[in-house]
Amino acid sequence: MPIENSLSDPFNQPGLDLTDSELRETAYEIFVGACRSSGGGRPLTYVSQSSGRSSDKTSALPSLQRSLTLTTASKVKKALGMKVKKKKEKESNGPELNGPATVGELMRVQMRIPEFVDSRVRRALLRIAAAQLGRRIESVVLPVEFLQQLKSSDFQTQREYEIWQKRNLKVLEAGLLLHPKLPLDRKDPAAQQLRQFIRGAREKPIETGRHSEAVQTLRKVTMQLACRSVDDYAPDTCHWADGTPLNLRLYQVLLEALFDVEEPTSMIEEVDEVLELIKKTWGILGIDQRFHNLCFSWVLFNHYVSTGQVENDFLFAADNLLLEVKKDAKSTLDSGYSKVLCLTMNSMLEWAERGLLAYHESFYRGNIDLMQSILSLGLTAAVILAEENPHENGRRKIDDVANTNVDIYIRSSMRKAFSQESEKVRINRKSAKSQLNHLPALCMLAQDVTDLAFTEKEIYSPILQKWHPLAVGVAVATLHSCFGQEVQKFVSGIKELTPDVIQVLIAADKLEKDLVQMAVEDSVNSDDGGKSIIQEMTPYEAEAVIVDLVKSWIKIRVGRLEEWVDRNLQQEVWNPKANRERFAPSAVEVLRTIDETMEAFFLLPIPMHPDLLPELMSSLDTCLRDYILKAKAGCGSRSSFLPILPPLTRCKGGSKLNGVFKKRDRSQMLQRRKSQLNTIDDNDPYDIPQLCVRANTFHHIRKDLEQLEKRTVAHLKSIGIRDGIINSSRKNFELSLASCVEAIQQVCEAAAYKIIFEELKHVFWDNLYVGDTSSSRIEPFLQELEQNLEVVAVTVQDNTVRTRLITNIMRASFEGFSLVLLAGGPSRNFTLEDSSIIQEDFRFLMDLFWSNGDGLPRELIEKHSVTVKGVLPLFSIDTCSLIEQFKSIMLTDGHGSSTKSRLPLPSTPDQWGPNEPNTILRVLCHRNDKAATTFLKKNYNLPKKL
Repeated sequence: MPIENSLSDPFNQPGLDLTDSELRETAYEIFVGACRSSGGGRPLTYVSQSSGRSSDKTSALPSLQRSLTLTTASKVKKALGMKVKKKKEKESNGPELNGPATVGELMRVQMRIPEFVDSRVRRALLRIAAAQLGRRIESVVLPVEFLQQLKSSDFQTQREYEIWQKRNLKVLEAGLLLHPKLPLDRKDPAAQQLRQFIRGAREKPIETGRHSEAVQTLRKVTMQLACRSVDDYAPDTCHWADGTPLNLRLYQVLLEALFDVEEPTSMIEEVDEVLELIKKTWGILGIDQRFHNLCFSWVLFNHYVSTGQVENDFLFAADNLLLEVKKDAKSTLDSGYSKVLCLTMNSMLEWAERGLLAYHESFYRGNIDLMQSILSLGLTAAVILAEENPHENGRRKIDDVANTNVDIYIRSSMRKAFSQESEKVRINRKSAKSQLNHLPALCMLAQDVTDLAFTEKEIYSPILQKWHPLAVGVAVATLHSCFGQEVQKFVSGIKELTPDVIQVLIAADKLEKDLVQMAVEDSVNSDDGGKSIIQEMTPYEAEAVIVDLVKSWIKIRVGRLEEWVDRNLQQEVWNPKANRERFAPSAVEVLRTIDETMEAFFLLPIPMHPDLLPELMSSLDTCLRDYILKAKAGCGSRSSFLPILPPLTRCKGGSKLNGVFKKRDRSQMLQRRKSQLNTIDDNDPYDIPQLCVRANTFHHIRKDLEQLEKRTVAHLKSIGIRDGIINSSRKNFELSLASCVEAIQQVCEAAAYKIIFEELKHVFWDNLYVGDTSSSRIEPFLQELEQNLEVVAVTVQDNTVRTRLITNIMRASFEGFSLVLLAGGPSRNFTLEDSSIIQEDFRFLMDLFWSNGDGLPRELIEKHSVTVKGVLPLFSIDTCSLIEQFKSIMLTDGHGSSTKSRLPLPSTPDQWGPNEPNTILRVLCHRNDKAATTFLKKNYNLPKKL
């Protein structure tokens, strides 16, 4: 896209009230007059041009009459770096017309001067030369001389004459009053007189001609003004057309004749000859090489712009010529030149920057050379301006002008290019066609920005790096900043973690890494190693945002799960009939939710699954552990069901009749208990079936966690995670697994002791061996215990858990049996004859758990029966022997002294044993004979009642 054509003309200042055609005629008159003057003073001969474009003109104007030759290449074009082009041959159906045969004729055609005007000019110049023989053209004021030598009869119409007259007066006004070579005092009499004269001529045309009094007056006034000089001006030089900017405007018109009037985008092939003649006007116009270089560079530049920026050669030439202008500017202190120079450079720079501040819109791979020329021209103009105003810029800033400006161009253009890409994405997302593309808008923009960065590096940066060593770094830093603003807005609007959000953040992270890499590569050889550019690129921290979002996602998911756990555990009834597997539905839901959360986590399109997995696992582990802890809470424990050991007492014997009554009472109590068993309260969350369900539940959780670990490993492998990382992440759900093991143990133990000491209390602790031993044996307890074992067998599904629970029931029953024998209170009394009954009952109890080989292993039963078996022989030892054994142990262990009348009371042991004094003492307390009673009375004075 071409850069906007509008330019501010540095030579066309306010007050220069001359049209283009008037300027052309004036410039042409000066041109012809200057060429005439260069002929060494030879007289001019007028030849009529009415016969056409023939070469009949005499050699009276040798410079103009030089024939056109095309034997050598143009030195001017070569010096300007322009290509030499052959002129196109034109076809015509009519008669062949000869083109201009001389330089003068060519100049007339180029300046679009009619032949009759050319004839009039030449005629006037011949008259002037005849009247002022030997005078140089620089010593005359041409408009006044023309007014004197020509009159109305020399024109086709009176109106043409009046227009011509007014033009000459406007030229005088511009050159002597508005833009004089030397500053003019407005009170100067000559100046005031000239103003009056011109004002009057506007109202009424003056009479011109050789003998015109008005013209003589005009000559006098103008010569007074034109001949003002200072020491450094050449003598006998009239300053009427050498004031700035009139002289430059006239010179511009002459230089514009170098461009083919028929083909504006071409320069005439005779440029060397024509330019040589144009330079002959320098004396009249006050032009030197400096002004020529400045004006010619502007003309080349202006012509390139005004002809639609088609012929790049003109721009290249202007750029090359500016290098000479830059040298000229350094070697002169002329304030007038400096003023025009700054106006010209400002105009060039303003135009160049219209393209450079958005160079992506104006340049592409096919015209990148043009960008280099415009950039070179603009930067040269900027440097010249900086050097012309050193006090404003400072030396250091002048040295950095090119670098600073290129930096500005890169940032500006990259921002505009980014805005355009953003707008394209926005429009494309709205179109129906784009609905097939499900990528979020910022993902698309990130890809476009990446493409833009690589295009910048490939096409534009090689040009820009000639003036800015970190061109790529500046470009990518700008893009990084632009996209960063979009990322910030996006992140601030995130309300929840979604796949689109992650896609955008990952795209941002990838883009950032690409841009930083480009910046690093570009700045390897820079003075600071690119630190300034890298520091400018404030990190998006997209990965950190993803991590925070995932952590928030985990927190929300786990929070919801925790709420669900609390709510559903309160509603859970632990009913064994709830499902076939006989574990809690709430556990199924908890595990399902955990599995879904894990599945959703691995579906998140993030690259840091292994890094965030431990946090997710830990949170889920904690939540599941809380479920387990809350599920087992309230189940009780071994200590909560064990009866408190009563104080030591002596046994209390009873009559046979009393034994009959007690047997009858026990029978009625058993009957009532059976009826209670038939109406079990299913709503009791801690009865035996519900406790079994809890044990099943904890076992199910443990088994499912093993499967969950396998699925987690599969997920990690599916996303390419190495085995080493996988192995290090296998310590998942440690808390939950440990809590499951502990909960199973606790529930099994609680259920076992609950069965023995609460559920079967009426037939065990309250009944076994109470009163008469033979009439209160173990059969009722075994019957009900067997029923409970059947409930356990049916309810607990897993063999391992079932074995554990039954083992705990066996352990509780063995412990309970010991307590009945040793701490059953005064209602239990045994004789030596009862020992065989007790031993037989214990065998019945062990046989129940062995169940003819279908129950627990014999070794396990033997292991847990050691304590009871160690105590049972004490019940078959006679009382005196027991007393002696007790005394011996007490004295041996230092509990007592033979000199004392009483033995101390031994402390209750952690475990009963045949050689443990408290165990023996308890056997004596329950021994129903006089020797035991006497011993206990004498040594401990134990009561018979609690």
